[in-house]
Amino acid sequence: MESEKLHFVMVHGFGHGGWCWYKIRTLLEELDCKVTCVDLKGSAMDASDPNTIFTFQDYNKPLMDLLSNLTHNEKVILVGHSAGGNSLTYAIHKFANKIRMAIYVAATMLKHGFVTPQDYEDGDPDLSVYGDVCKKIYGLGADQPATSMIIKEEFQRKILYHLSSKEDSTLAGMLVRPGPLRPFAGLGFTEGAGADSVPRVYIKTLQDRVLKPEQQEAMLKRWPPSLVFALESDHSPFFSTPTHLVAFLLKAAASVNTAT
Repeated sequence: MESEKLHFVMVHGFGHGGWCWYKIRTLLEELDCKVTCVDLKGSAMDASDPNTIFTFQDYNKPLMDLLSNLTHNEKVILVGHSAGGNSLTYAIHKFANKIRMAIYVAATMLKHGFVTPQDYEDGDPDLSVYGDVCKKIYGLGADQPATSMIIKEEFQRKILYHLSSKEDSTLAGMLVRPGPLRPFAGLGFTEGAGADSVPRVYIKTLQDRVLKPEQQEAMLKRWPPSLVFALESDHSPFFSTPTHLVAFLLKAAASVNTAT
């Protein structure tokens, strides 16, 4: 067990893709870790149209396939950013025996999903203070609820990447796609066996303009993780503070090894 490589599985947030972890993957692989950067359905290199994705199960199929295909004794460390935190929680309820640890990075961390008004208050970003920042796509017609959404390009740096380099925010603007909305509508999780046995770690982003620090604190109080770290970062620490983020990922992984 001592020589077993740590396997990090990175899960992106809304509208992003595995590409957003490029700095983190490089740094972890240089430290002899195995890194898998998943593209959820309709994201990045996945060719699916986000306007045709209607269930959370379908949206997360790439992650569920990866976990179900792990070898019998293999366990991974899941790392989820932003809305990717919902995918981590979903995975914990379904594949607790395959997950060594779940690390939430500026991420939604709600044990049962969006069930109560408090869940939405704590875990759903409210960008209205910045004005009309989102472009919605109505794939089923203008008389039906929107099927996907993207933050308008002129607002992306200000909201998502304000402490990141111009190069990274420009790259992100070229790669971000509309994210599917329907999978998140009324999203609730049925608790799975062993879900509470998976150690959870939260990495706060103290300069976050998407998932506000007070929202992050509220979720921490409601479902306390075993460890909490804090970054002086915008919403995208994989761009703005990559070396510090990697240090926390490794500290988190070491804590579970010590505990076992």
